[in-house]
Amino acid sequence: MPDYALESEEGGLVAGLDEVGRGPLAGPVLAAAAVFLAAPSPALAAILDDSKKLTAARRDRAFAALHEARRRGEIVFAIAGASAVEIGRLNILRASHLAMARALARLPVVPDLALVDGHLAPRLPCRVRCVVGGDGVSLSIAAASILAKVTRDRAMARLDARHPGWGFATNQGYPTASHRARLAEVGPTRHHRRGFSPVDQASLRLVAPIG
Repeated sequence: MPDYALESEEGGLVAGLDEVGRGPLAGPVLAAAAVFLAAPSPALAAILDDSKKLTAARRDRAFAALHEARRRGEIVFAIAGASAVEIGRLNILRASHLAMARALARLPVVPDLALVDGHLAPRLPCRVRCVVGGDGVSLSIAAASILAKVTRDRAMARLDARHPGWGFATNQGYPTASHRARLAEVGPTRHHRRGFSPVDQASLRLVAPIG
């Protein structure tokens, strides 16, 4: 379970950063930045974890608790993204780092340090410390992972309503068998990511001359 040890060790204002949505074939990549203004309460800490380890119901509960903590002035956070078009233009790693930078810039405070999940540091206007598996280590990164994951899942559910037949509400744009079959059958939407092999191959098949 994540704890507050890294934040306490560093001191000052420490932001946790995480992104979600690097693997999907469609939709944006989202990132969140979260800064606890004081050590989180035991009750809040107990429900925070790597978003991938939580059920959807537990993520929703933690998401709501983080919003309530913000209303009480215990945490500040911001969420930002990079679009499918930007992913196609920049590549997914650079787009993920762009989303992180945007999230950090939207915070109402200027952190002294950013704890970033993973081993590659984005360019940020503050000191950066990479933490491999950080969403299972740091409560700030865990909070960011939950905020980004729930926000992106809800965005993909809204996209599903506008583009029925793709299953975005359940696959979140990831390359499930049914998603790949649909892509091969009808080709990509404007929300699909160019530069991802299945998307590019589907586009080529649709424009290839016959015979």
